[in-house]
Amino acid sequence: MERVPHMNEFVKSHGLGNDYFVLDGSRISFALTPEVIKLLCDRNYGIGSDGILLLVPSARADFGLRILNPDGSEAEKSGNGLRIFAKYLYEHGHTDKKEFKIDTLGGVVSAELDVRGGRVPFVTVEMGTATFDSSLIPVKGEEREVVNEELRVEGEPLRFTAVSVGNPHCVVFTDNLDEGYTKMVGPLIETSDIFPNRTNVQFAKVVSEDRVEIMIWERGAGYTLASGSSSCAVAAACVKNGLTGRTVTVSMPGGELVIEIREDWSIRMRGAVEEVAYGTLSDDLIERIKTLGAE
Repeated sequence: MERVPHMNEFVKSHGLGNDYFVLDGSRISFALTPEVIKLLCDRNYGIGSDGILLLVPSARADFGLRILNPDGSEAEKSGNGLRIFAKYLYEHGHTDKKEFKIDTLGGVVSAELDVRGGRVPFVTVEMGTATFDSSLIPVKGEEREVVNEELRVEGEPLRFTAVSVGNPHCVVFTDNLDEGYTKMVGPLIETSDIFPNRTNVQFAKVVSEDRVEIMIWERGAGYTLASGSSSCAVAAACVKNGLTGRTVTVSMPGGELVIEIREDWSIRMRGAVEEVAYGTLSDDLIERIKTLGAE
């Protein structure tokens, strides 16, 4: 007999160390206000994660997805989040299809599951189309393609390429990757005045024609071991700047993704995903949520 999920049940998974937990919006007893999101994502007082994936209805796709950052803000798209969400939908009985569409703020995407023994270890996602158009990313200034421009951060000149893959990214190519530097400069770029909606930040080192290494400062989440949308943005920026071919392995501290950038700038991403745990939010945590006025 099919298991009926409990109220306030969650499933926690990670994509290359980038961890999210999934909630079914129809089966939670509280509102996901920014204060509640911050509590749930807190690694000491909550479940702890890089964000929340919320299953919601959709009028234009098989499933709807809201992506909630640990600072209480909402993201347009997440590659790792989409793979986690797709695995969740199949393994927890929401669909028996191996291909379906997911509606996000950053557009409708297609997911294709690699099913092995009833589990989904890999997911391929059609991530939409990359654009360098300043008005669509957005980036302040005259309308243009933002490719290899200069950005000054506390007086230091940096060359960057801005790209949107449904959410905004700033790619800085470098010969050296450093975690401390990423954590120091990433938030300064994220909140730079030239990015009206803030931006995700990637520092990228091109290793070969088909391989690039990156470190990530994620908008609303901070330093992140891996990011699918960041990997897509970096691969697109590499192709735009003539640094790699159109199929690129993107290596991050959390692992690797294979990204294909087609001639029309549409993006295909394939990578691993792994479930960590599932359970039910405790009565104690629900009581704490109530104190935040989120009943």
